[in-house]
Amino acid sequence: MLSRKLTISFSVFVILIAQLACNAPGNSATPDTFATLNGLYTASAQTLEAAGTQTGFTVTPGLPLPTATVGTSLPATNTVTSGGSGTVSRCDAAQFLGDVTYPDGSLVARNNTFVKIWRIKNVGTCTWTKSYALVFTGGDPLSGPSAVALAGNVNPGQYIEIPVTFTAPGKDGSYRGYWKLRNTAGTLFGIGNLADTAFWVDIRVGGPSYAAFNFANNYCSAEWSNGSTALPCPGADGDSKGFVLKLDAPKLEDGSTDNEPGLLTVPQDKNNGFISGQFPSFTVQTGDRFRTLVNCQYNAKKCNVVFRLDYKVGGNTKTLASWQEVYEGKYYPVDLDLSSLAGQSVKFILVVSANGGNNNDYAIWLNPHIIRQGNPPPTQTPSQTQTPTATGTVTLTPTITATSTATSTFTPTATSTETPTPTNTPTP
Repeated sequence: MLSRKLTISFSVFVILIAQLACNAPGNSATPDTFATLNGLYTASAQTLEAAGTQTGFTVTPGLPLPTATVGTSLPATNTVTSGGSGTVSRCDAAQFLGDVTYPDGSLVARNNTFVKIWRIKNVGTCTWTKSYALVFTGGDPLSGPSAVALAGNVNPGQYIEIPVTFTAPGKDGSYRGYWKLRNTAGTLFGIGNLADTAFWVDIRVGGPSYAAFNFANNYCSAEWSNGSTALPCPGADGDSKGFVLKLDAPKLEDGSTDNEPGLLTVPQDKNNGFISGQFPSFTVQTGDRFRTLVNCQYNAKKCNVVFRLDYKVGGNTKTLASWQEVYEGKYYPVDLDLSSLAGQSVKFILVVSANGGNNNDYAIWLNPHIIRQGNPPPTQTPSQTQTPTATGTVTLTPTITATSTATSTFTPTATSTETPTPTNTPTP
């Protein structure tokens, strides 16, 4: 028996030596560590494959799991499966099929009402009932409802088209609002692999507009003052009392030259000095906006001012907004909604004050104007008017002649009467 065990042991030893000889490289280089580890991994994989059918088997951490193949050369994935279908089973899950109306980026006119319709499919296992709802979850609400109940039941595999009424904002720009579905328990769900992604409404708002009033073009219609003295318009550069000038090609704080007009407003040369210009009455409409760029003139390196837009209604003067500006090589865009003053006759006042001492405070309002939505009013053109001219016409008048019996006869006589004929005369 001992001899037989020795024989078997010797045989195993010979086989191992032979395998090592066959696998040995042709040189004496250091063995490949990764090749050795791969051998261990292969052994581990065979062990896992055999143990995978055992109840309670636990994978020992420390080694990477091998890729198992079943019936094909493709590696299996670690996706959780249900019934062999390869998809996740969820009670509530949705799929976005498309935009029935207003696809992403659609242009909508300002303040216009529109109806967005989504086509959404039920890809879950539960039926959506009328107790389910579409709900707003974030972004731009677009004056829409916070929730919309579904119009009817939607079984798994069916789709529904859900309409929602929105109103576009009054300001141009891009807007997006996010929406999800809500089940009877109040739980939100959406689209995507995890059924947690929102879908959205996405629009661009725009339309025609025009400058209803341009402050630069009408700057000398304003009453300019430094608080104690009325200032001439246009002023004189360097006037210590303060001055205002229109610049056709102003050089901005960043060194660029603009082709839009600018108002150079320099406050009185004293501590906290200022300059103001009160413009004629202007009737504000809903949607009107005040727009300009505020900055210091190029190379006015000690400039430190406060821009202010005041307004006067009746005898009361109030500040609408203000912006502090120092020379730092940048400018500040202003886009101010005036709708709160709609319907009122307003006198706007442009004010610039020195923020402390006057140190080269050359302040520029670039193209200050009030923008209005819609098309500009038509300009007057010559129109046709009618003037009377004398023309000869023949009319019939009755005359009486005496005979043995009275009879009435008509005899034609020529008279001159006026009848209108059209002529072209220009009117302003």
